[in-house]
Order: sequence, then C-alpha cells, then structure tokens
Amino acid sequence: MLGSYRIRTDLALEATERFTEENVEIHGVEIQEKYDKEKDVSISVVRITTENGARAMGRPQGTYITMEAPNLSIPDEDYHREISQEIAVHLRRLIGLDREKSILVVGLGNPAVTADSLGPRVVENLRMTRHVIREYGLCGIGEEKMHRTSGIAPGVMAQTGMETSEIIQGIVAETQPDVVVAVDSLAARSVRRLSRTIQITDTGIHPGSGVGNHRIGLTEENLQVKVIGIGVPTVVDAATIVRDSMSHLLDVLDEAEQKEFLEEMVPPGLHSMFVTPKDVDETVKYLSFTISEGLNLAFSEV
Repeated sequence: MLGSYRIRTDLALEATERFTEENVEIHGVEIQEKYDKEKDVSISVVRITTENGARAMGRPQGTYITMEAPNLSIPDEDYHREISQEIAVHLRRLIGLDREKSILVVGLGNPAVTADSLGPRVVENLRMTRHVIREYGLCGIGEEKMHRTSGIAPGVMAQTGMETSEIIQGIVAETQPDVVVAVDSLAARSVRRLSRTIQITDTGIHPGSGVGNHRIGLTEENLQVKVIGIGVPTVVDAATIVRDSMSHLLDVLDEAEQKEFLEEMVPPGLHSMFVTPKDVDETVKYLSFTISEGLNLAFSEV
C-alpha cells in the first residue's frame, strides 16, 4: 500500500500475486495451479493453513478455488455447460455431498443494480426441492435420494433496513440447513478477470467487502453451519486502472517517489469509484445461468 492507495480485491489468487511479484514466500499458504487445455480453463487452489498465512493474506484460513475461463463472457452454451460441470465437481468436494443434505442458497446483492445482481439471478434459476419433498416426499420428484434445496435473495440493507446476516441467521434457525451457499458479485484487481473468473471458497463470504462496504460476514462462525462462498468479479477499482496504466513509469521510481506520484495523479474521488464493463447486463445473465446450472448439477445426485 502506498499512501492512501490500496488495491481492492475479493480474489485470494490476486492477493497471492502481490507476494509473487515481490518474491516473498508466505508460510502457511499453499498454491496449486493447473490448466485444462480441452476446456481452456485455468484452476488455482489457494489453501491458507495457518494464522500467519491468514494475517499475511488478509483472509480467513480455508480453501479458495479460482477458475479462470476467458470465454465466460461469450454466449457459448457448450462452453458454459463445461464450466457448470466443473463448478459442480468442486462443490461436491467442498461440501461433501455423499449423503442427503439440506442446502440453503443465498443470492446476495441488489437486483436493481446490474453489476450487483448476480446472486439474486442465480437463485431465480435454481431448482428448489425442499418444499416438494416436505409436501410429497421423494416420490413427488421421482427420486430415491435427493438433496433438499431452498433459496433466498435477501436484498441489501438500503432496501430492508436489516443486515443480511440478521436475515440469514433467522432463516437458518428456522429451516436448519446443513450448509449455506452464498453467491455474490465480487471486486477484482485486474480488468482481465472481470466476468471471466469464478471463486469458490469454504470460508463463507463478506457482502460488499471488495467495494469497501464492510457488512457482517456469512461465515460458519456467525451462522453455526458450513458456509460456501461463490463469486464472480464484476467491478474493478477505478484507481487501480489508473495505476496500471502508469505501471511502466512507476517501475523506474523508488517507493517514496511512487507514493508521491500516486498521491498527485490519483485524486481521492477515484477511491470510491468502481468500473464495470458496458456489456455487464449480458454477461451477468450468462454467468447466472452457468452458476445456477452448476449448483443444480451438484445437488441433483447423492
């Protein structure tokens, strides 16, 4: 961090890149990377295993899976179906879906703001089964075994006057799910990752943290059930774009000169501005179907 300048990102992978650029090894952080040539998907797994690693990364201990798919913003149904299948594989491993479970899917965000509407759109496309099983039993859907899926899009505090965590705590207490899956729009540090990256983590999610709105997190500690977080970056900090455009110039300056230069060139107002692609309405629509189909696939088999 230089002066008041701070890179905002919700992606654990981008947090590790900062240390890689500085050739710093972080004890308690394990990174595995692989590339699936057939699907054209890069998968990175970051595991934070110690308190030291958590402090260095600024994130809770746990597993962070990042899928980078460059064609996610393109309306290619076959490609999106492959990504949905990949999402389902990782969810089954993180949750442990080898026996019947009750799953609550929470679609975080404001449906009236396109870049923040991913969560509610995913919930709209989910196959809900809890109510059918409660009413008719498994025979009502023609299955011998089936996960019980329910969902909620709780809105945002400006709409409800309540913390999202308060709403979800009440629902969890009443419905008693085995696991909560929270879906949200994220902030990225890199423009190239916008709408092309999916992060899945077993540490839960903190609504609005990437854009500086620090709300109470949806975590296992707060909800007393396992929480899986799924997110796609749809915005990037405007100040970061300015800094990246001047990166070659900054490379020749020492830290003190970089600090002075950035304070002069990046006006304070930019730190509260976030940029989203002009076609975000279309990409959010594609991505919501991709993620919801991944969830439907994961929860369709026991």
